[in-house]
Amino acid sequence: MRDVKYLLLPLFFTGSVLAAPVDDFIAAAKSKHGEAGEKAARFLSDHMPAQDREKLDAAFLAENLDLAFQARSEFPWAKDVPEDVFLNDVLPYAVFDETREAWRKDYMEKARWVVKDAKTITEATQALNRDFFKIVNVHYNTGRKQPNQSPSESAAIGKATCTGLSIILVDVCRSVGIPARAAGTPLWANERGNHTWTEVWDGGKWYFIGADEYDKEGLDRGWFVNDAGQASEPKYGIYATSWKKGDLAFPMVWNPGSKDVGAVSVTARYAKAPGAPVDLAYLGVRLFGIGKPDRVVAKVMALDEGGKEIGQGETRAGTSDMNDMPRFPLKPGSKVRLRFTVEGVTRERVFGPFQGSEPTIDALWNELGEPMTVVPPPTPVCAPPDAAAPAGLTKEQATETAAKISSEHLAKLREERKDEFDKMALTIGDKTMRWLERSFGDEPQGGHSLWISMHGGGSGPSQMNDGQWKNQIQLYQPAEGIYVAPRAPTNTWNLWHESHIDPMFQRLIEDYVALRGVNPDKVYLMGYSAGGDGVWQLAPRMADRFAAAAMMAGHPNEAQLDGLRDLPFAVFVGGADSAYNRNKIVAERAAKLDEMAKADPGGYVHMSRVYEGLPHWMNKKDAEAVPWMANYTRTAWPKKIVWLQDDVTHDRFYWLKIPDAAAAKAGQKIEAKVEGQTITLTGEVPAKTEVRLSDALVDLDQPVKIIVNGTEAFNAKVPRSADAIRKTLDERTDLTAAATAIITLP
Repeated sequence: MRDVKYLLLPLFFTGSVLAAPVDDFIAAAKSKHGEAGEKAARFLSDHMPAQDREKLDAAFLAENLDLAFQARSEFPWAKDVPEDVFLNDVLPYAVFDETREAWRKDYMEKARWVVKDAKTITEATQALNRDFFKIVNVHYNTGRKQPNQSPSESAAIGKATCTGLSIILVDVCRSVGIPARAAGTPLWANERGNHTWTEVWDGGKWYFIGADEYDKEGLDRGWFVNDAGQASEPKYGIYATSWKKGDLAFPMVWNPGSKDVGAVSVTARYAKAPGAPVDLAYLGVRLFGIGKPDRVVAKVMALDEGGKEIGQGETRAGTSDMNDMPRFPLKPGSKVRLRFTVEGVTRERVFGPFQGSEPTIDALWNELGEPMTVVPPPTPVCAPPDAAAPAGLTKEQATETAAKISSEHLAKLREERKDEFDKMALTIGDKTMRWLERSFGDEPQGGHSLWISMHGGGSGPSQMNDGQWKNQIQLYQPAEGIYVAPRAPTNTWNLWHESHIDPMFQRLIEDYVALRGVNPDKVYLMGYSAGGDGVWQLAPRMADRFAAAAMMAGHPNEAQLDGLRDLPFAVFVGGADSAYNRNKIVAERAAKLDEMAKADPGGYVHMSRVYEGLPHWMNKKDAEAVPWMANYTRTAWPKKIVWLQDDVTHDRFYWLKIPDAAAAKAGQKIEAKVEGQTITLTGEVPAKTEVRLSDALVDLDQPVKIIVNGTEAFNAKVPRSADAIRKTLDERTDLTAAATAIITLP
């Protein structure tokens, strides 16, 4: 019940060829497909850009046409598409002026199984928008190289913004016979940027959809509908691409003045019909400095009129993609309190009430009122070696201060979280996670252990995943501890490694520490099948939160092992569990862990079991993981850490913190180790990275030296401070991992 991510195969046209023999192409199309083929070939060639006529050969054009006709005959909805719509919006091999590539065969093979249960174009489009971007592993990221990336260019870096994502969705829709085109505006009516999305044709009508913005409620929904509804004059108009050339050309903001891509104006349709009935708005938030257009990076928290947190996020800087902003769900007509924090200074203001479905707040920092709190820099920022060490807390005072601040935080959490804990359901943004609980054994000194166990299932009906959830609470029985089975907030194939899971698990752990006295150093993670998929993903990126982790019968997909350096990790699989090659891949990963442990003494503690002859269900033999895991207590201050960012990035890992989420990029790697009083960092270390310190890591009564990629960046004493303690506990109520001193690198 789950999908596997695949790399995009290199099937793309890249060569330089002589002028396309269009007459030969048309003759071949007529010979193979009759008059319909001839008409299609003439239509394609009559309207192709001049540079394509010079560069594309007959074989490329013929393969594209043959596969379009194959899709028309294979997929039931494609047979009913009118000929003129098929020619203009299924047959073309390109959307904009992107690099020309033979994507159709590869995309058809990948998409065929995604749409196999669909009966209509709408159902097929929804399935593709939900699953296909995971298959090709491309998602929204402003770090893309150019807006009009081709499918392979986006796949090579795993990044695209709205135009690149729309190209992928249009192409994959066309590969299975769905008429599709790109739509967008060169400039919103409030002049805050451009945007591109996708339209599909179904039953005589065009519907819009945000690429890689799946909405289970259906088509004609999106964060941009309110903005699109404001379109009026041509410079703010909404246009859709057309292969057939006419009086209009699509206004490509990355290629101004080009007339190569035909267009039709669809402004009236959006202005008159701005979308589905509004029952939930998504408030976009941007923060500006003293004057526009300079956006400011800030932590932002949204609270409702009763003071309850709606969600948290981070505003963006720059003007390259003005649509990139955090969004918070709220009811139309309501007000919201926005709390912004910039470099330790917090300001807030109430905004609203809001009307419409997708409003945007452009807040000005100087209009947010007086600062609520000012947190002074908690460190000497890379003081010179001879600088006098500022006075600080003693070791004993730091311990007492940390305990006091932690106690205050826990008391506050007990008050704030009691309702969600009693209901056994927590909500962050628009996602809610419920859980079931069982308790075992007497509570030891220091508090119960906590076992988080993730259920299997995946892309399917809610009832199926509910059944998997209720089965999971019965699977394992630790000798001591609170055993918790959360219910995945979604019913997607990647139940447990979507970006909302990380903060939800952080919150769940905090709830149990605050309200049930759980020992934060005895928290364990495990999961079966799709839950095992989640363990592969979550354990490396949240290794600093767990004492040990165990993966049962899951598939790692693209997850890497590097972050497991300080987390005991167990893997289990049936020797006959051949689906998705789970048995082979788990065995390969186990062997890789053997190699990593041998190369890094003291790191990558692990156990592995391949139960010969057993299928996906291992007859509970994997329960041997539980006593093995219970032997371990979290190492909160390891002397060596390996931090490799996943596609879901974090700004904190053990005793390192990068300045903000924007500094984190998938694949970014930092290795850090402590030898005596010297800390060495190697890899991609962003400016203003924080090194958090404790007497558990170094002796803070002695000077500390930090070397970054071979260069000495710091050499001085570092004072213990209440500010450092409070800052880390404000981020995460975790007393053991609270820093008593912080060094900010230049």
